[in-house]
Amino acid sequence: MIPVQPDRFLADLHALRAIGASGVGKGVVRPAYSPDDIAARDWLAGRFAEAGLEVAWDPMGSVFGLAPGQSFLMGSHSDTQPEGGWLDGALGVIAALEIARAAREAGGPPLSCVSFQDEEGRFGVTTGSAAWAQALDRETAPTLVDRDGITLAEARAAMGDRLGDWLDPARFTGFMEMHIEQGPLLDQTGGKIGVVEAIVGIRDMVIRFEGQQNHAGTTPMHMRADAFQALSAFNQRINERFRNVVTPATVWTIGHVALHPNAHSVVPGKVAFSMQWRDGDADRLDRMEQIIRDTAAEIAAEKGMGLEFGSMLGVPPVAMDAGHRRALCAAAEAQVPGAWREMPSGALHDASNMARLMPASMLFVPSIGGISHDFAEDTDEADLVTGLKVMADAVARLTS
Repeated sequence: MIPVQPDRFLADLHALRAIGASGVGKGVVRPAYSPDDIAARDWLAGRFAEAGLEVAWDPMGSVFGLAPGQSFLMGSHSDTQPEGGWLDGALGVIAALEIARAAREAGGPPLSCVSFQDEEGRFGVTTGSAAWAQALDRETAPTLVDRDGITLAEARAAMGDRLGDWLDPARFTGFMEMHIEQGPLLDQTGGKIGVVEAIVGIRDMVIRFEGQQNHAGTTPMHMRADAFQALSAFNQRINERFRNVVTPATVWTIGHVALHPNAHSVVPGKVAFSMQWRDGDADRLDRMEQIIRDTAAEIAAEKGMGLEFGSMLGVPPVAMDAGHRRALCAAAEAQVPGAWREMPSGALHDASNMARLMPASMLFVPSIGGISHDFAEDTDEADLVTGLKVMADAVARLTS
């Protein structure tokens, strides 16, 4: 066993929460490349160095704590949603730090840790780890634009001279990520640990309808080219057309809408909206994409609209490494007999990209009420410690 110290782990987790604290409950606001995000990464770099690990930064701003020579890598991300919880990502980073630190103190196996940059998608989907795994083109990544029109290159400039070179993935023997479930299953069933079988695939793109901006009081309804009505029709029709294609586990979301000119007395002439869909089957994701494109084109033709599709972002479904899963199952049974389960991940994680480079795995701890991406996100601290112990046990089994 790796002799982790739960009190030290929890103290570090709360210290990281204080950087970017929202003032509402345990909420945190640390979007990628923001001052608080960079301050958190500097704090982590200091903790990595104190633990005897070599600090390294890659060109995206991901920060590593490296053990000498070849090592096993653990971690997650420390950036948050615009209104984020204190555990999403941060839990996996601090668990990695504590396990790597405890192993080093005990003369155990060489373990390294990482906080990837922009997992939460300010500029895409798991941007930092995707660029390292080359699931995202490194040359075009700087041109990605956030919803405020800021390019990744412009935002990344705030990191100054911290940025370094890409690390060679061959120096790592595997990757493991601990995370809150971000769903209700463990919480509702009394489970303490989820061993992730696979991570669903995700597709994400922006769709734009362009009609005719006009006066809201004088333009007859039958003469309008109202961009919002095009969006409304698209939303209704897509739900109907997915019905015979999807499964109960399939999800799709229109989560961001930008109307132009976004004024009370103006018929909106333009709308840009996000369309995201997730499923564990790559063929189903493809079929959904075709339905989305065909439906948008049909509505644009019916309503005399211009239509534009943005770049497709996303990752395919990814199975977790079988050997890692066996180690996690054995560790879970040793720590919490009968109070664990194997399960899929409906959320995307950096482990999806790591699986392209090395054997990768994940474990979940419960989310109270299934709430995440919200200031109310929380997990009982006893469950956090259980997750830490299971992960340390599994890592010891894999690296012994």
